Amino acid sequence: MRTDPDQARTKAKEVAGRLLEMTAIKGKVTEPGPSVSRCGEYGDDLFSTSHPWSVYGLTDDQVDTGMQNLRKALGDNGWKITKDGKAHSAGRDPEIHAENRTEQFAFHVTAHKGGGNQTMLNFKVVSACFRAESASALDGEY
Repeated sequence: MRTDPDQARTKAKEVAGRLLEMTAIKGKVTEPGPSVSRCGEYGDDLFSTSHPWSVYGLTDDQVDTGMQNLRKALGDNGWKITKDGKAHSAGRDPEIHAENRTEQFAFHVTAHKGGGNQTMLNFKVVSACFRAESASALDGEY
C-alpha cells in the first residue's frame, strides 16, 4: 500500500493523541510534530515516521497514574506490551514499550519524576516503513 508522507504524519499524531487519552491525565504537551525519514536499507521509496513528544508539568502522582492507566488501556486498544520495567539509564525510570501491528506503530514511554517541568511522561511513537508514491515524493521531507 502506498501512502503520502503527510498522511503518515497525520496518523502518527492520531496515534499519539489516543495514547495521551489513555493516560487520562492533563498536562502541557510539547508541540513539534512527527518527522519522516527514509528506510533506505529497504528501498528508496520507503519511509517511516518518528514522533517524540512529552506531557509535562505533572506531579509524581500524575506520572504514576498515567503509567497505570496506559497499562490497563493498551490491550483493549490493540496494543501489545513488549516491555514493562525499568529503563537502562542512570535513573532506572519506569518505561513501557508496546506495538500495534494493525496500526503499524510502536511506542515507548518513560516516566520521569522529580518536580517542576522535568516531571513528565516522555513518549516516542514510530511507524513501520511505508511506501511513498515515489522516491521523489520523499525529497525534501524531514
